[in-house]
Amino acid sequence: MTHPILSRIPILRNFVDERFLEHRRRSSSLAGFSTLIVAGCIFEYRIFADHIISWDLFAVILTFALVKMSMFAWYRFNV
Repeated sequence: MTHPILSRIPILRNFVDERFLEHRRRSSSLAGFSTLIVAGCIFEYRIFADHIISWDLFAVILTFALVKMSMFAWYRFNV
């Protein structure tokens, strides 16, 4: 199975397959969780070191959690 849009590009047609899409999915997931961990560490550091609650970092963490759980539920019940 190839990606319908990427397979239309002549240069990418031979390179886009299941392995490519799986590597892209895994790397995106790892990047997302790494960003979450860094944002969480900065959030905690600002609380403990500066005694300031960074609501913008809290919003990033909360957004990640909401998107992750909603996509989990959608895939669980619809796919």
